[in-house]
Amino acid sequence: MLTEDGKHLYVSYDEYHGAIEKLALKIYQSGWEFDTILCLARGGLRPGDILSRIFGKPLAIMSTSSYRAEAGTVQGHLDIARFITTPKGEIAGRVLLVDDLADSGNTLNAVISLLKNSYPPITELRSAVLWVKAISAFSPNYSVEFLSTNPWIHQPFENYDQMSPKKLLEKWTV
Repeated sequence: MLTEDGKHLYVSYDEYHGAIEKLALKIYQSGWEFDTILCLARGGLRPGDILSRIFGKPLAIMSTSSYRAEAGTVQGHLDIARFITTPKGEIAGRVLLVDDLADSGNTLNAVISLLKNSYPPITELRSAVLWVKAISAFSPNYSVEFLSTNPWIHQPFENYDQMSPKKLLEKWTV
């Protein structure tokens, strides 16, 4: 649900999973066939996992990180993992790159540049995200929602960002 000021988008688990399903339908209806899903961790892990299950395709993972300051609310230096984890040796063929959102677009632009320059076995690369902000310098091949007010997206699992084992113990100790 978007707040009145347009600065925050609060997403429930049902809305989040619904967005992933809508993304799957857009990819399916495009008729494009792909060999592997490459998700960007952490944001693309959940959508990538669900898409992997729906399409019956292997899931590869590339770790990236740029939101670390102030509990993950301030974008900083972009780190991209040197290796891709994949169950089928080296990533190759037609690859669907999945993340949760195109915010500034910096991460997706950098990853696509790296993949095109460093992974020649990839013959075709397309991208899919749930949300695209108006400020994004990146336009994915597939997306579910365009956010014209560039809100901060509050995803349903973010409560775990403030959770610690000690807090969990307090919650579950009777």
